[in-house]
Amino acid sequence: MDNKPGATLADTSPFHQVPIEITVSVGHARPLLKDLLALRRDAVLSLDRRIDDPVELYIGDRLIGRGALTELDAAEGGGLAVRLTEVVQVRDAL
Repeated sequence: MDNKPGATLADTSPFHQVPIEITVSVGHARPLLKDLLALRRDAVLSLDRRIDDPVELYIGDRLIGRGALTELDAAEGGGLAVRLTEVVQVRDAL
C-alpha cells in the first residue's frame, strides 16, 4: 500500500490502471430503411440534436456525463475533445 497520508487500498488498486472506453454520443437518427439504403457519399444524415447541444458520455450503456465538443489547439495535438459540463456520480451509475 502507498505510504502517502490518507491513501487507501482502493487508491493503489491495479484496477485503476485498466483503460475504460467512453462513447461520446452527439445525437441519434431514425431514417427509414429505404432512405438508409439510398445514402451515398456526401449525403447528410439529420440528427435529433443541434450543433450547440451537449453531447452525452457513456461507459457501455450507462450515462456518466455531458459536455460540449471543443477543438484542441495545435499545441495540444489538435483534434476533437469534450469539455465536461456535468458528471454523473460514476460509482452510483455503474
